[in-house]
Amino acid sequence: MEVFYPKYYEQFSCIAAACPDSCCKEWSVDVDADSAAFYRNLSGSLGDRLRQVLQDTDDGTVMTIENGCCPMWRQDGLCQIQAELGHDALCKVCREFPRLRHDYGDFVELGLELSCPEATRLVLSAEDCSLVCKASPSEADAPEYAREVMATLKHSRNTFLEFLDATTLPFPEILAVLLLYAYDIQAEIDGGSPAVLNWKKNLADAQNFAKSGDTQPIYDFFLGLEILTPKWAALLKAPAAQPCWMPQYKALLRYFIGRYWLQAVSDYDIVCRAKFTIISCLLIGLLGGNILETAQLFSKEIENDPDNVEAILDAAYTSVAFTDLNLLGLLLQ
Repeated sequence: MEVFYPKYYEQFSCIAAACPDSCCKEWSVDVDADSAAFYRNLSGSLGDRLRQVLQDTDDGTVMTIENGCCPMWRQDGLCQIQAELGHDALCKVCREFPRLRHDYGDFVELGLELSCPEATRLVLSAEDCSLVCKASPSEADAPEYAREVMATLKHSRNTFLEFLDATTLPFPEILAVLLLYAYDIQAEIDGGSPAVLNWKKNLADAQNFAKSGDTQPIYDFFLGLEILTPKWAALLKAPAAQPCWMPQYKALLRYFIGRYWLQAVSDYDIVCRAKFTIISCLLIGLLGGNILETAQLFSKEIENDPDNVEAILDAAYTSVAFTDLNLLGLLLQ
């Protein structure tokens, strides 16, 4: 089986107590069954403490939050389980975070997610985002996806990323091109002719469609989702007046495309994922502040909550905030 990952993937290392927003704060940690059984059978004071804080729910076992933190998080910023038993004793979620794994059966893609500050730094500062390909000793499974659709998604993703690397267009115009290109890809997936990235035509069409856009419905929509931290709600209520589209936004766009594009093979819907990508980049820009901090907080609030991600994908077709006209108006007005 082939495994693909960006070059910066292997550079990641947890910065532990130096982390400005520890993953041990605010989230309740899902504990896999094997780890939960191991913890509950531990002897000594650590075992006693773990038995106190593990809680069974309808969805599995969680480590309950105390004073806004995982009860295993020490004052020095380190995990008590790791300190006493080593890294391998951590539950699956804690061992793997912030590493991403997308297994498509006959190939795997790995990445880092932005909800970790150190991962965000690596993703948004990487000068070389090319993918490394390595052979894995694991045997490839028969893919359950439609090969033609996956071929279309891979080709279109590579085509757009090559355009992204080469273009000097302003960032909002790049997002507008992406939206119209996604509709061309969708038409190919639905049985039409092969999509061709004609960015000049896409941009001209987008400019013809663009009217005035309204940001308030976007903020209202996100305020209606599940919110983890008061900081996120405060940002949505008092965003920056005008986005400052720095070079790191290209890396941000590459991240979202790399993470979500091929997932359209599950339902043959690339448009909603393109819109998710555009909405995510646009909102991070609108909220302003330090891009590393804003992108990391966005990911923590949105990407780590499957219900929030699903709500945005659904709203791509139903919310007034995310109509093509509103998005193009905001990007090109």
